[in-house]
Amino acid sequence: MRLAILSDVHGNAFALEAVLSDIRAAAPDALYNLGDTVWGAADPARAWQWQAEFAPPSVRGNTDEVIARMRKASSHKAEMRDWLLAQLPSEVPAVLAQLPTLLDVAGGEVRLAHGSPRSPWEALLLTETDDDEQETHATSAEIRERLDGFKGKLCIVGHTHREMLRAVDGITVVNTGPVLRQKDGSPLARWVLLTRRNGSWNVEFRRVAYDVGAAVKWVRENAPAPFAANEIPWLERGCEP
Repeated sequence: MRLAILSDVHGNAFALEAVLSDIRAAAPDALYNLGDTVWGAADPARAWQWQAEFAPPSVRGNTDEVIARMRKASSHKAEMRDWLLAQLPSEVPAVLAQLPTLLDVAGGEVRLAHGSPRSPWEALLLTETDDDEQETHATSAEIRERLDGFKGKLCIVGHTHREMLRAVDGITVVNTGPVLRQKDGSPLARWVLLTRRNGSWNVEFRRVAYDVGAAVKWVRENAPAPFAANEIPWLERGCEP
């Protein structure tokens, strides 16, 4: 069995198109989408169209909850949400609101979530500290608690925009890299291929180049200036502005 997993498209149609092309070439048995679907400014309408047709979201991301008005937004985020809603089909908020926060597949061996099985806002493999909101690697005890009683073989999440892998109590825990907003300074779109052989799961982190220049051009020509200023550094450098 071979499963393709993508996460954190963040409204980037250009990166998503490249990832989907790479996934089609790999010919997996199934494709799952871990959410944060449209919160971004590189042609989010087309990004949603690609997802709706080829990679419908499987679980709800934290920014999906903002789009669906399930979470109160700051004034800046409310402005971004209003702009996005004007770009997207009217049914998108309701579709996102109806998604589960976790999904078990492959006969219960694999659990999918966005942040952790408990919440799309909670990182599974990282812990935020009190000083300056710095992140540290979660302890095995913290991961065990956040797995929330899962007894399968593999749990895969997104949310942190980092590629990570841990093993806790015989469970393989994977953080897939994002389609957009990488946090390692390399603006390559990411996805993960899971392969089951002889009862065990193997994990392959995949990276895909895409036309960053075309994405930047679209943002500059179509997104409001404040949103463009935030988005372009992610596109060009894979890091925060």
